[in-house]
Amino acid sequence: MKKSKKLSICNWSLIILTIIITISSIHLESTHSQDEQWIWFHIVAGTMFVAAIIWHLYLHFNWKSWIKRLHKQKSPSTRWLAAFGALTFLSAVATLVHWFATYTHSPIGGIHGKLGFVFLILSIFHTTRRIKFFKTSISFS
Repeated sequence: MKKSKKLSICNWSLIILTIIITISSIHLESTHSQDEQWIWFHIVAGTMFVAAIIWHLYLHFNWKSWIKRLHKQKSPSTRWLAAFGALTFLSAVATLVHWFATYTHSPIGGIHGKLGFVFLILSIFHTTRRIKFFKTSISFS
């Protein structure tokens, strides 16, 4: 399979997962993370989202020093996206550890939520700046 086709599948998957994780995030924020089933759904969706992001980065950079290559990006929005993505991921790990230990909402979970919303806004901006790619890749053949 050509790299362009893999990238197309990856990017469309990211759009679908962005919608899913956004809905899940809004629900958790509005209910103060009270529903355990939604938390599990968010964990599974978030894991799939991170996997798709890693796949996306791999398709662009292979396994070569992502941090260095992301830092050298010309677009400040891409650098901010990478920074907030890393902060969101790190806070997700901390939140997950706390939640597994106590099964309660924590302040770090609240911080994770706010970082996540900024990351989602930046990722939507990142996607809309590349809308031409999606218009030309609508067919998966």
